[in-house]
Amino acid sequence: MTTQTKHHIPWYLWPFAAIWKLLAVIVELTGRLVAMVLGIVLMIVGVIVSLTVIGAIVGLPLAIVGLLLFLKGIF
Repeated sequence: MTTQTKHHIPWYLWPFAAIWKLLAVIVELTGRLVAMVLGIVLMIVGVIVSLTVIGAIVGLPLAIVGLLLFLKGIF
């Protein structure tokens, strides 16, 4: 098990810590946005590829992976 320790940040380093936390939130949200956009693109490509019978072998799993990626980005 991991234990979380709360580190006390000295008052003179607080602005740097606040900027670091803000950047971490922005990177996390950007990653979720990229996952959602990539999921939508994979779903669209999967549906387009699966319009043919032979392409359905690749298209349906591609669309399912896109849907799962999109859902992971939301939640």
